[in-house]
Formats: sequence, C-alpha cells, structure tokens
Amino acid sequence: MSVKKFKNADKPFKWKHFTGDIILWLVRWHGRYALSYNDLKEIAAERGLFIERSTIFRWVQEYAPDIKKQIKHYLKQTNDSWKLDETYIKIRGQW
Repeated sequence: MSVKKFKNADKPFKWKHFTGDIILWLVRWHGRYALSYNDLKEIAAERGLFIERSTIFRWVQEYAPDIKKQIKHYLKQTNDSWKLDETYIKIRGQW
C-alpha cells in the first residue's frame, strides 16, 4: 500500500517515532485478522519493536479510515440476489 495516498500525502507519518511501514503493518493486521492490541504488541516485540497497546490503538483510529477508503475499490462486490435451499416453514399451521 502506498504511503502517498493518505489525506496528508506529503508527510502522513510526520512526528511518529516508528516508520510508516511499521504503522501500516500493524494497522492492517488489526483490521484483517482481528487481533487485539495486546496480540499486536506481542507480535511487534517478537520482532524487536516495543510498542504500547495505546499507541497501536491511536494508529488504528488515525489511519484505518484512510486504509478502508483505499481498499474499498478492490473488495469483491456482491449482488443483491441470494438463494435458500430446502427450507420448510409453518404458516397458519400448515407446512
């Protein structure tokens, strides 16, 4: 994912202690795999990064809406039709 497509495209990660790649990596993993902030903290620690859960939470709040806008175009569209197979219901006492 390109860093240049964010609303502050010139410097979206300005004043952040970690690089944009690390921030995007953690935010994407939180959204894609529904990992808790503690899980992400442990995964980052295994890779030598010591990040607090609250920091990851703030990153998710800040960058997840922009990521969602960018990937919405690539998600598979579903149609409005659906099928129900072999269903029996009782209407006014009759099957």
